[in-house]
Amino acid sequence: MKLLLGISLLAIILFTACSKNSFINSPDAKLSVSVDTLKFDTVFTTVGSVTKMFKVFNDNNQKLRLSSIALAGGTASPFKININGTAATQVNNIELEANDSLYVFVQANINPITGNLPFVVSDSIEINYNGNIRKVQLQAWGQNAHFMRDREVLSNEVWNNDLPYVVLGYLYVHPQTTLTINKGTRVYFHADAPAIIDGTLQVNGAVDTVDRVYFQGDRLDEPYNAYPAAWPGIFFRSGSINNYMNYAVVNNAHQAIALENPATNSNPKLLLQQTVINNAFDAGILAVNSSVNAVNCLITNTGRNIVLSKGGNYQFTHCTVASYGNNYIQHNNPVLQVSNTDGVSHAALQATFTNCIFWGDGGLIENEVASTKNDAAAFNVTFNNVLWKMKAIPNNITTTGNIITQQPEFDSINTSRHYYNYRLKEISPAIANGSAGIIIDLDGKVRNTLQTDLGCFEKQ
Repeated sequence: MKLLLGISLLAIILFTACSKNSFINSPDAKLSVSVDTLKFDTVFTTVGSVTKMFKVFNDNNQKLRLSSIALAGGTASPFKININGTAATQVNNIELEANDSLYVFVQANINPITGNLPFVVSDSIEINYNGNIRKVQLQAWGQNAHFMRDREVLSNEVWNNDLPYVVLGYLYVHPQTTLTINKGTRVYFHADAPAIIDGTLQVNGAVDTVDRVYFQGDRLDEPYNAYPAAWPGIFFRSGSINNYMNYAVVNNAHQAIALENPATNSNPKLLLQQTVINNAFDAGILAVNSSVNAVNCLITNTGRNIVLSKGGNYQFTHCTVASYGNNYIQHNNPVLQVSNTDGVSHAALQATFTNCIFWGDGGLIENEVASTKNDAAAFNVTFNNVLWKMKAIPNNITTTGNIITQQPEFDSINTSRHYYNYRLKEISPAIANGSAGIIIDLDGKVRNTLQTDLGCFEKQ
């Protein structure tokens, strides 16, 4: 009896082993894939895309032979595939162990075409096994663009909204030279590509969303299109003068806008009007002994929203400066830091903030405005009619008519979904508490000049 039992168990083990080592040939064999469709967001022509992948699973207790995995479009396809390390348009006779899987990597490569509108390219990957065909659809949005590698602007130049501009390496505007960027233009920067301005940058966006001028990284695929520090930022150096940015949007930079030293003429180094700065990893505006005049600007969710160091001359009017910690950037610093010193040297500081909101979430930062004064240099910092989160008002600044630590009641904030609407609710204490002077808001809507609201948005 024991002998028979032993033989039976051995037979079962041998059968199971043989079963797993043999191939399943039935058309009813189970095969699954991790996706039905791979989608690529906008892919700039000639640059190519990031690589995406999916998995093919053998859901059987026996080995499965895949007759082929093939790119339907063959060598003419705008896509390239790599199957478990083999780059080819088709790989045959692939053995997939029982309950095992393999990887298929896909990249889109778009050829330039005439025209400036996005276009769709499609193909499919066919998986053939036991007389069955399983398909994974491929789809990519492609767009032609002006490609600029290590671009140096040596004479006055104008960029218009005919095609996007993609900057690789760097963009450099030489002294005594002006780069003008007109409404609706999109400028995309590679991860290592700063914009360096020794001359003049003039941005002529307009109020409609499609007419604003956008600066951001060139990774448009999720989740990378929402990552901070996707590109270095815009840097206005010592000799730069007469810069202005109207209706601009600067997204996902390391330091969105950085300026050093005052302008060599009587104008502010940068006039910033109706501009949005968002999701910068380090600073939204970093100015070292420089000069900025900002009106109706929204500076949000950065590592350090505004840093004014080592003096300078600044005016911020009707600006909303706010940060809410999320899984990209934690709110660990005051949204505004002003100083007439950098810890080593110092210079006179003149700064006025009028009708602004300075706010941050949570209890980590009790004072959203921090000021540092060195007695060896002039220090004149004034806040007029601002709403700010402050537990203690520094004694080295001047304040008039301010609202202290009352929730601004922004319209809608959802950090988990990265949704932020900084317009004001009806119950906001920021409504009708400002001084008159600016006639429109960030949306281009007319302000109530008798009882204007604080921040960049006027409650309509």
